[in-house]
Amino acid sequence: MLTKSVLTLDDVNAILDAAQKEAEANNWAVTVAVADDGGHLLGLRRLDGCPAMGSYIATEKARSAALGRRETQAFEDMINNGRTAFLSAPALQGMLTGGVPVLVGGQVAGTVGISGVKPDQDAQIAKAGVQAVAS
Repeated sequence: MLTKSVLTLDDVNAILDAAQKEAEANNWAVTVAVADDGGHLLGLRRLDGCPAMGSYIATEKARSAALGRRETQAFEDMINNGRTAFLSAPALQGMLTGGVPVLVGGQVAGTVGISGVKPDQDAQIAKAGVQAVAS
């Protein structure tokens, strides 16, 4: 039987706080979503000024990163490089840059999804959140 790491409530709050700090340091209005390794939402924070749809998009980015076990930028790159059939992949609706896995011992313990600014900025914020719990 295998043992796996999971995100605790303290971990979720640390990720949300670190991501918010990174966003606010750059004056970016975003939504931060944290999901478990199955893509189920554990925490969500929509900063002032972020459009309501950011909550949906950030959640889907976190879910896609969990189900795909990789950064969502890989999906976006795949599609942009001509593999448009991947758009029909079931259950993956957040295939835009900004979803990042939280890895513990090489395994996905959870994910962070960001929506609200440019793709590389979304990823920057997500990675700042991940760093709060990186081991």
